[in-house]
Amino acid sequence: MWKAVLIYLCVVNAVAFLLYGMDKKKAEKHQWRIPERTLLLAAALGGGLGSYSAMHVFHHKTQHPKFTILVPLFLAMWIAGI
Repeated sequence: MWKAVLIYLCVVNAVAFLLYGMDKKKAEKHQWRIPERTLLLAAALGGGLGSYSAMHVFHHKTQHPKFTILVPLFLAMWIAGI
């Protein structure tokens, strides 16, 4: 069972990281953006580490209190749950 959880977390964190990167590129090009709800959902579903990492790697959403509070909170909740 732990192997399946680990695979799930790796996949969801990779997807979250990519979503934040894609959204940053879209923002720079003034294109249609990924909804904030989707970005936060990715973090809530276990992608907190990928989301948090992407926020700092891409310098994206780091000034939004909603993200600076919820993403670390989701990460902490998953760590506590495991």
